[in-house]
Amino acid sequence: MDKNDLLPIGELARRTGLAVSAIRFYEDKGLVQALRTGGNQRRFLRSDIRRLSFILIAQKVGLGLGEIEAELAKLPQGRTPTMGDWQKINRTMKQELDKRIALLRRTRLKLDECLGCGCLSLDRCRLYNRDDRAGAAGPGPRYVLD
Repeated sequence: MDKNDLLPIGELARRTGLAVSAIRFYEDKGLVQALRTGGNQRRFLRSDIRRLSFILIAQKVGLGLGEIEAELAKLPQGRTPTMGDWQKINRTMKQELDKRIALLRRTRLKLDECLGCGCLSLDRCRLYNRDDRAGAAGPGPRYVLD
């Protein structure tokens, strides 16, 4: 492995915009793995920039840490992931993102209408949820989540 492929934690923080403490947190969670120098200093693979960028984006779109851990567990540790390695994650992530996008679109459309919660508290709910049909179908926002 070329010495230029390894980054000290401060450089990784600078490149990703993360605090050093955040990188250590992700390291503790096993999402990135530091190599140690003879002086016990952390060194990270240059490809960990992409891992950490993936984490930041995944969190921003609402994925939980458990979901992110499950996806990153598909990548090899200790070597730079190949395009094929990332494509395994891409397939799963695209499906999950498509589901979340659909939910966001339904929610945006229904916010001005009836969410299907069965509350009948608004005059408009009588138009969209006559006779409390949504409440009879079960708890929660039926028209958005179903």
